[in-house]
Amino acid sequence: MIRAAGLTVREALRQKGSPYDELGLGDSALTDDQLLDAMMAHPILINRPFVVTPKGTRLCRPAEKVHELLRAQAIR
Repeated sequence: MIRAAGLTVREALRQKGSPYDELGLGDSALTDDQLLDAMMAHPILINRPFVVTPKGTRLCRPAEKVHELLRAQAIR
């Protein structure tokens, strides 16, 4: 879903309200695989919500972005 939304793994990471700092995830030397492992171990690190429709996948944060995606789907 991250790739489908056109994001990097780092862009999909949630920093606030998560163990981001405690886990040292700001270290630019960490690979995507290491970041994904951290996200799997601590799902709160995943920015959300991701919305998947026939028109595409998008991280809908702020929530208003879901309206854009749904509107694009309705226009079809």
